[in-house]
Parts: sequence; structure tokens; C-alpha cells
Amino acid sequence: MTGLLSATGLGLVGPGGPRTTDPARREPAELRALAERAGRELEGAPALEIARWAADTFGDRFCVTSSMADAVLAHLVSRVAPGVDVIFLDTGLHFPETLRVRDEVARRLPVNVRSIRPRQTVGQQDGEYGPRLFNRSPDDCCQLRKVEPLERALSGYDAWAAGLRRDESPTRANTPVVTFDPRRGKVKVNPIAAWSQADVDSYISRYDIPVNELLSRGYGSVGCWPCTRRTKAGEDPRAGRWAMFEKTECGLHV
Repeated sequence: MTGLLSATGLGLVGPGGPRTTDPARREPAELRALAERAGRELEGAPALEIARWAADTFGDRFCVTSSMADAVLAHLVSRVAPGVDVIFLDTGLHFPETLRVRDEVARRLPVNVRSIRPRQTVGQQDGEYGPRLFNRSPDDCCQLRKVEPLERALSGYDAWAAGLRRDESPTRANTPVVTFDPRRGKVKVNPIAAWSQADVDSYISRYDIPVNELLSRGYGSVGCWPCTRRTKAGEDPRAGRWAMFEKTECGLHV
């Protein structure tokens, strides 16, 4: 077992077949140049145009990542790339509500949901590193259950889309719409970087997008259950993540 599970194996293949375009893999230097140019030229462009550029440029070597707080990004990209792969990191520590969104996305949207699991179960990790690693060293837990699985999941792609928004927290205020990730040697696309929460809410209402019900129960951002609390009035949406630590990101977005 590699920990890499396709939607087919989980019964999570959404409607709409896979895309057929598959341009040759590009070298990091070319990808960097593409990202730098697109970052300049697409700043201020509509989110759908940014997603279309990525789908047209990278074909099957482009995917979407989703935490399943909602399906806005997956739906947006599916409009220009039906059958696009949607990567979900199944850490083994998600709220049931999050897994329900994943399953609903797979049923309703024309995407191919791929649930990616860590190399170890939570029990196996406890056996090697001690129980409740997330309480003692959340960075190490995120590395094992999120960062390393994402590295494996992205190995067959040149670019991926994430749902980062500039208004989510001060650490994301300068998020570019297209950038190059030198650590991974890939292009990262943030089509809704400039959207406000009002924009997101409007899109959800217009297209009847699946949404994690925890967001209506006081959670501004949803991650693994041990490291997520409800946010308080006036806090930024991600204040409830790793609230007892000097930590604001899981390591996926650096």
C-alpha cells in the first residue's frame, strides 16, 4: 500500500471523463518563466480566465487541491476543465462533515476526486512518534499527514490550483494569482486570490456549491479536528487553526 488512493478505488469518481490533453512535462526553468509572465499578465483577470489559462497550458498535468471547506474552486475549474483531478489530503483526522463534502463533490461535480492518505495510519504514527503528535509538535504532524502526501500526489503534475485568498489572513495578503513554487519545481495557481468572502458567498449561492456545514457553526476555517476551533468575533478566518501554537500554516503553502 503506497498511501496513494485514486477516486476509482474509493468509489469517488465524479461524472465527466478525464481530459485527453497531455502536454509533455516541462522543465522547472520553463515553468518558472511561464509562472512569472502569467503572474504579471493575469493579475486582475477574472478567476475563470485564470483557471482557463492553467487548464489550456498544462492539460492533464494540472490539478486542483481542496480542503473541502467548500467546492468553489473545484467547481470553477471544472467549468473549463471537466474531469480535472481534485486532490484531497485524507489525513485520518478530518471532521465527518469534511468527508461528507468530499463525497458530495465526487457525486455532483464533473471532477475526479483523488483521496491521498499518509504512509502511516494515525495508530501507526502514534506507535512510532508517540500519541497525539499534533499536540506536541504540530509541524511534524502536518509534515507526515499533509506535506509529504501532497509531494507524492503532485508528482505527476506541472501545476496545481489552490483556493488561497488574500483576505483570509495577514500571511496570505500578498498571494499572487500565479506563482512558481521553487521547492516543488511547479506552478501554483490561485484563481480566487483576489476574491472576498462576499464573492465566495455569491458564487456558492449562484451555483449551489457544496459547503462544509462547520462554516455555519462558528468555524472560520476547517482543518483537522484536533487543531481547529471555532473563531471568535473579530478574528480572521484562520485564527482557529493551531490556536495554542505560533503556527498559521500547515506547510502546504510556502
